[in-house]
Amino acid sequence: MKQFQISFKDDEAFCRELAEIKQWCQINPAYTTIFRIYSEDMDYDHIRHICDILDDKMPDALYLGCTANANLLDGVLAKAEIIITCTIFEYETTQAKILQFPFLEENVKEDVDKLKACCEENPWVNSVEMHATIMDMSMKEFCDEMSTLRKDIQVFGGGAFNPNMDDETAAVFSKGNGFLEHGIVFLLLGGDDLHTYSTFISGWKPLKRRFRVTKADREVLYELDGKPAFDVYQRFLNINKNENFFSNTLEFPLFIEHGDIDILRCPLAVNDDDSLVMSSDIQEDAIVRLSYGDPETILSSIRHDGQEIANFQPEVIETFSCAARRAFWGDENISDETVPFRSVAPTAGFYTHGEFIRMGGDMLNFNVTLVIAAMREGEPKNDEVVSIYDAQRENIDKIPIIRRFVSFIEASTAELEEINMKLAMTSITDGLTRLYNRAEIERRIRSALEKRTKKGTTNDISLIMLDIDNFKKVNDIYGHKEGDHVIQGLSDVLRNTTTGVHSSYLGRWGGEEFMVLLSESTADEAAELAEKIRAEFASKSYETAGCQTVSIGVTQAIADEDADTLYNRVDKALYTAKANGKNQVVKFDK
Repeated sequence: MKQFQISFKDDEAFCRELAEIKQWCQINPAYTTIFRIYSEDMDYDHIRHICDILDDKMPDALYLGCTANANLLDGVLAKAEIIITCTIFEYETTQAKILQFPFLEENVKEDVDKLKACCEENPWVNSVEMHATIMDMSMKEFCDEMSTLRKDIQVFGGGAFNPNMDDETAAVFSKGNGFLEHGIVFLLLGGDDLHTYSTFISGWKPLKRRFRVTKADREVLYELDGKPAFDVYQRFLNINKNENFFSNTLEFPLFIEHGDIDILRCPLAVNDDDSLVMSSDIQEDAIVRLSYGDPETILSSIRHDGQEIANFQPEVIETFSCAARRAFWGDENISDETVPFRSVAPTAGFYTHGEFIRMGGDMLNFNVTLVIAAMREGEPKNDEVVSIYDAQRENIDKIPIIRRFVSFIEASTAELEEINMKLAMTSITDGLTRLYNRAEIERRIRSALEKRTKKGTTNDISLIMLDIDNFKKVNDIYGHKEGDHVIQGLSDVLRNTTTGVHSSYLGRWGGEEFMVLLSESTADEAAELAEKIRAEFASKSYETAGCQTVSIGVTQAIADEDADTLYNRVDKALYTAKANGKNQVVKFDK
């Protein structure tokens, strides 16, 4: 694999460089040639003219590209408004194909279905590069659909952009397909000898404090933990509503927890209602954390994660870096994070509006992130692996003061969280049994019923109510200490028998009475469990009190039933068990 990198100056210089490429191809193996064109120049006619030159001078070559916020060439921020890379594949087995479609929310599934069909027809495909216009689009459905691609296919790419971050105009284009301001281009690559390693690097580090997204719609984040989203930035970071809001929050974007991966989202603006306009979609019920970034921390990540790329021994490195990273660093310093890669392989790319990568089968949409696709043909050619070297910052291992402060704050926060957790548990649990207290088990019962009604589901919700038989005699004859042992013994039986029972909650209702909530069990299933509880408790013997028994009532919630009527019915079932001789289970059908 060979790559030529071109800073476009004028037609004459471009034609000379194309002549050199053609001459190289005549001397060396050259089976597939792909040009990538990234342009800060928003004059489409100018870009079309460059494409016409390619069609004339290199008619067998493929090309694709997009408009960009800025370009990256030879590992550094390019000065030229238009850059062109020419990648030549030297193995006959390497193949490539380009697909381009209009890209609108209403045709996302149709576009991805066409891509999937093409991948199935061409089993050689092992990686897909994409460029897309994504302004004002929700990417959730697209990512969901892309996640259904054949498992062995890697996907990476970025959103087309504009050099003016406030301008929504952007375009993609490719050979034979023209320009689309609402479009997506897929470059399908593969073959037995083409190897790709795709990854992402953030460099921002999440803080420990977690918040739940309680209200959001597409890219607008309304509430975190039930409070206006802006409150988090104002309260914890003293960031105010002014012209510097975006630049200030760049240091502290939000991390969204997605399994083992954290996805960055950057606040772009504050609305009058204190909601935040985020850089991409954010989902309700997501768990988010504030993160922090500083140059030394980011470069430490580049050095650490970048070594994995170096170990792969690529011949070409494609980069898709967020325009927000450029804003964070500034043009004078932005190259610090990409220049190390050029010591590994030719490095080029563009600054995007959103980055995409497929990890573990899931298609992910990032912001403020550097996505990298490293490629080579054949097996590694070098015996020694190149080390990532950062000539600009030799003191990269020196811990910056911000990380020291963060370390102190995180340790203090962890101690406070532990204390608060213990206090919270104390407020909802019964001191003797360590089960939920009555207030908490009631809250959970009411919540389960309300959730079922709100979502319109038909979840089976059942209650088991228990009462220790003749418990007053235990206290009167053997003393309250032994009575406490009996109560604790029943608590242990409840824990043991409900282990592995999905969505089960245990509470002490009062005195010797207990309640079990089963939010996904029928009355028959609950009665079966109740019989296990009764039998196990009856077989248990205490030091002085010997064996004791328990009476149990069981019932199942009726649709739209409130908690009070449910309590009454399970209480009647328990009363019947007592009246019929105790030490038994009675089920009242709904």
